[in-house]
Amino acid sequence: MGILVNKLPPPSTQYTYSTSSSSSSNTIQKPKPDNHFPWFHISSSSLPTMNLRPFPDRKISIAFSLLALIGGAVVIFTIFTNDTTNLICTGTPSTHQPTTIIPIQLRAILHYATSRTVPQQSLAEISISFNVLKSISPCNFLVFGLGHDSLMWASFNPGGLTLFLEEDPKWVQTVLKDAPDLKAAHVKYRTQLQEADELMKSYRREPECAPAKSYVKGNERCKLALTGLPDVVYDKEWDMIMIDAPKGYYAEAPGRMGAIYSAAVMARNRKKSGVTHVFLHDVDRKVEKAYAEEFLCRKYLKDGTGRLWHFEIPPAGNVTGDRFC
Repeated sequence: MGILVNKLPPPSTQYTYSTSSSSSSNTIQKPKPDNHFPWFHISSSSLPTMNLRPFPDRKISIAFSLLALIGGAVVIFTIFTNDTTNLICTGTPSTHQPTTIIPIQLRAILHYATSRTVPQQSLAEISISFNVLKSISPCNFLVFGLGHDSLMWASFNPGGLTLFLEEDPKWVQTVLKDAPDLKAAHVKYRTQLQEADELMKSYRREPECAPAKSYVKGNERCKLALTGLPDVVYDKEWDMIMIDAPKGYYAEAPGRMGAIYSAAVMARNRKKSGVTHVFLHDVDRKVEKAYAEEFLCRKYLKDGTGRLWHFEIPPAGNVTGDRFC
């Protein structure tokens, strides 16, 4: 029996999740190749013939847009962290010590200016998260996943803590080799995507999973609680959480059920004022939609575009009942 879930929005459409290999939509489809500019031929009686290399228009557009966003973040950070006199060259030696944050932004600019690899999220999706970070940075930013966009996210949060959680230890080493300034940790998950249906049913029967008593650290009885995270994850209150991992496109993959549940619990248990911004990617997949509907709540859905949803979840305070939404 599959999960019935309302599409966000509208609430009238229903989805059924199946873990069978023939019907599951939690699979990655091979992306279509990027369109290219045609080859241009320039000639005249006085000029030699020239052939210009084709450029992948989408990747070039995203790359230049990323450079603009990161460059803008550098300017904003510089303006708000330095006196106006530091913005003017006076010829007098300055006693101002350069911030240690700027190098990661410069590294990000260099990386995306010279790399053919761009983040998986679209420019529109990135822009939603960027606008939030621009308004709350420096902040505590927790990211499920480590990838080609990690340097970008860290550069968007100057002066704040940006921590990446990754399931593949070899990939952690690979990324940190090229970007040693990033803060990343290897984590293990105790769920599999094929358990999504049963986990949804069982959490309602387990008192330790209930909203009124929900917690993450040491909650072994609730299988959706991520108990194997670094202590810093439990010790900090996170202002922004991005869920773009772990893998969730084949039956034995960990799936994002635990990440979504744990992010909801962390947000609801927040002691500081204000909301927790939770971003969930790949909402075109049925499990992500089902668990977002169950734990992140439609009423907290702020906006979204493409395959990204943005929730603003307030502290829960005193709650009763056995449902999150």
